[in-house]
Amino acid sequence: MKIKVLSKEGATIGEKELPLQFQEPLRLDLIKKAVLAIQNNKRQPYGAYKKAGMRHHVEISKRRRDYKTSYGYGISRVPRKILSSRGTQFFWVGDFAPGTVGGRKAHPPKSGKIFKWKINEKERRKALCSALSATVQKDVVASRGHILPAGYPFIVAEDFEGVAKTKELLAVLDKLGFMPELEKATRMTIRPGKGKRRGRKKLFRKSLLIVVSGICNVKKAANNIPGVDCIHAATLNAEALAPGGHAGRITLFTAKAMDSLSQKWLSKKTISPNPNKLEIRATEKKSPRKTIAKINTKTAKAGAEQ
Repeated sequence: MKIKVLSKEGATIGEKELPLQFQEPLRLDLIKKAVLAIQNNKRQPYGAYKKAGMRHHVEISKRRRDYKTSYGYGISRVPRKILSSRGTQFFWVGDFAPGTVGGRKAHPPKSGKIFKWKINEKERRKALCSALSATVQKDVVASRGHILPAGYPFIVAEDFEGVAKTKELLAVLDKLGFMPELEKATRMTIRPGKGKRRGRKKLFRKSLLIVVSGICNVKKAANNIPGVDCIHAATLNAEALAPGGHAGRITLFTAKAMDSLSQKWLSKKTISPNPNKLEIRATEKKSPRKTIAKINTKTAKAGAEQ
């Protein structure tokens, strides 16, 4: 499959053959699995303090006709802390128990919980190639809600990576036809739920993904455009190509990035074993005792002759 190469002005300057990764069939299940693995591996372990809610002195007797007893007063028999007292009369409030104010949690989050997800290497590669192929399928990208420019999909020439200013980058993207999509991404919504008061009030849409060959000026220029992400071809992952596990993000590749992609992540490539491990295993094989004795005898004779 061939794809058009456009200049920064939006004119067609040639065609380029797509790498083999873009021929991968669409596997939404593997893409979702790879994205969830990336998101879970980003999570930070957290947990409550082990003695939280249990640092109060609680004292109450469960015996009848006893000092500080809860029997005969028409109150529940939960652990209580004493705030003041006069003789056998106590002003106390429930504490320590999970159902009381300031008490411990019944099942608090544990810091030892493991959030890490493992995924097979072949599955991860196949998911990445499948997410790449979805970016050049016009119907899949349109079904994700993106506003496609005329002639999509296409790639841009290498000099695109030299754009250093955000204003210049916006002008180039306007000529390429991405401006309606960028304007759509500027619309902000308020997050529902408790995240509003935890520093995550605003929700922005995911828009254009720019894939470059390496460190370049355009990566810095794209940082200030809402919804636009710029990523190196060597660090491509399923989450960047399919945010939220939904394949078909609108993507702009540079010609140089496409060349570097042709040398990586081939789904048909087998995962060869590590040759160093094979050598170690070969040397670790135990020899019979008789063989070892013969070797020692030969080395001793050779040393004596010398």
